[in-house]
Order: sequence, then structure tokens, then C-alpha cells
Amino acid sequence: MKINTDGVLLGALAEADQPKTILDIGTGTGVIALMLAQRFANANIDAVEIDATASATAGRNFAGSPFAVRLNLYADSFESYFNKHPGSKYDLIVSNPPFYINSLESPGVKKSLAKHTDADFFETLVASTRKHLSDTGEFWLILPLQTAQLVKVMAVDNGLNLKQAINVLSYPDSDPHREILIFTLTKEKKMDEWFVIYQSQKYIRSSMKGR
Repeated sequence: MKINTDGVLLGALAEADQPKTILDIGTGTGVIALMLAQRFANANIDAVEIDATASATAGRNFAGSPFAVRLNLYADSFESYFNKHPGSKYDLIVSNPPFYINSLESPGVKKSLAKHTDADFFETLVASTRKHLSDTGEFWLILPLQTAQLVKVMAVDNGLNLKQAINVLSYPDSDPHREILIFTLTKEKKMDEWFVIYQSQKYIRSSMKGR
């Protein structure tokens, strides 16, 4: 679970209007937080990770980066972090969360922890995040389609507004398999977008041959 396409997409696409404070919930080994630190030179980034091994790796990655002074790691659950920092507000909150709701667990405790959750997790995530967004802040997360539909309903119930959905496709002619959701406290609405990862399967095979 060190690095994956979902995380890289979120780190590359997440935006906010000159954010000063950023929170990465479930930072894993710190990839998204590092990408955001690189992209937003004036932002301080807090990163929360419950898994001890992953958070230790993230700490080493942060310390070895040019952005170490702006990166703060918390080896904790996001619920506990918010309880300890009740007044914290963020201009940008991002999360590449566990996403298989009520599904069979995958082998291995760590992989199960990283990929599997239940609806209560997202209810708590959405409700907590809403309290810690700045007035103009944005909440970005990437999810499979079925989970995304559930989270959209939860967000509305908790006073968040869907600003935009970005549909992620593997190929131009394939169906979306992920959605990047952008929530705000305001009622601004933008047109949904589509993001295609690969030009074609033929393009992938040609690229691999050249390596």
C-alpha cells in the first residue's frame, strides 16, 4: 500500500485558492502530503495516519524531503486527531480513504485496514471534516463509484455541498471506475469532468517495451 494510482491522482489534481493549511487524512507513507507540499509552497500540511508502520515510513519520508519544515505527522486516527485539535480549520482537506464498504476482507491485517471499512466510518469522516473546513475550504476524496454515491448523500445530510465530481476512466472508451468528489460549505457548482488515465492499451504496451 506504499503508493497507488488513486493517491497520485488526488495529489496531482486537488486544488484550493492559495491554501495556507492542508490536512491529509490517512496519509499512508506520505505521498499525497508530499505532493501537496511541493505544489503549494506557502501551505503547512498536517498528515494523519493510524497505521504505525505506515506513519513511521511517512515520518522518514517527510524528514528527508525539502518540505520537512511544513509537514507535520500525527500517528493517530482522524477521530482522535480532531478531538485533540477541536479548533483546527483547513483550506484544503484530502483523503484517499478505505473504500470497500460491507465487502469481503482482503488477506492480511494491514491491507484489510487500509482497504476495508463500513458506512459508519464515512459518516464520521464527513461529519468531522465539515466542522474543520475553513469558510472557503474544499474537501477532496477519491472513491469507487458505489461508495461515492453513498458519500454524496452523507455529505448533503451533514451540510456539505458537492462542488464537482471528476470521473476517472482507465481508457477513453471505458466506464468510470473512480470518482474524485469535491465538497465545500458554499453552494458553488461546477460542471463535472472526466479524467482519462491511459490513451489506450496499445499505448501502455508500447511504453512498457521502451523501458
